[in-house]
Amino acid sequence: MFTGLIEATGTVEALAAAGGTARITVLAPAIAERLRLGDSVAVSGVCLTAVALEADRFSADLAAETLARTTLGSLKAGAVVNLELPTPAGSPLGGHVVQGHVDGTGLLLALDPVGPVAGSDWRLWLRVPAELVRYVVAQGSIAVEGISLTVAAIAGDEVEIAVIPHTYSATNLHALAVGSAVNVEVDVLGKYAERRASSLTESYLIANGY
Repeated sequence: MFTGLIEATGTVEALAAAGGTARITVLAPAIAERLRLGDSVAVSGVCLTAVALEADRFSADLAAETLARTTLGSLKAGAVVNLELPTPAGSPLGGHVVQGHVDGTGLLLALDPVGPVAGSDWRLWLRVPAELVRYVVAQGSIAVEGISLTVAAIAGDEVEIAVIPHTYSATNLHALAVGSAVNVEVDVLGKYAERRASSLTESYLIANGY
C-alpha cells in the first residue's frame, strides 16, 4: 500500500517491448539502493515489482493489463516519473490509501499558476474517464500520477485540483504538457462503499433488524 506522498522522481531510461508485454528501466538514484529483488515500487502511481537492480536504477515488467490501463507503455526515454516505496505498517498515513492499481487515464487540460508571484499555488484541471466520475467528489481524495491530491471542484467529467508549490516542483507535474495522459486512481473506499450499498436491499435490511 502507498499513501500518494511522492518520495522522489526518476527518469525513464528504456522501455523494451516483448510481445504483448514490456520491461521498463528507471534511473532512480534516490531510491534504487533501498530496493531488493521482488520489492514493490509505485511508478507514477502504478504498483510494479522490481525484477532487476543496479546501484542507481531498477527494471520492472509491464503486463498487458498494465500497458492497456496506464500511461507507462507510451513513455519515452527521458520521461520523468514519480516514485514511492510502500508505506510500512504502523507509519503515519500522510496522504490517503493508494493501492497503485490505476483505474484509468485522464487528460491534463490545464496547469496554471494561481497568481503572478513566483512560488504561488497552481491549479490543475483534469478530464477523468466517464466511468470514474461517480467516485470523484469535491474535497475528496484522488491520485494523479501517484500523487495524493484533493479535489477542489468537479463539473461533469472535469476535475479541478489545487496544487501547492512543493508538490508542483517535487513531482513530475512540472514536466507534464497540457494534453498529456495521466494515471488516475480514485479513492478505493468509494468503490467499496458502492459495492456494499448495492447489497442493501429492503429484504436484507429487514432480515438484519433495520
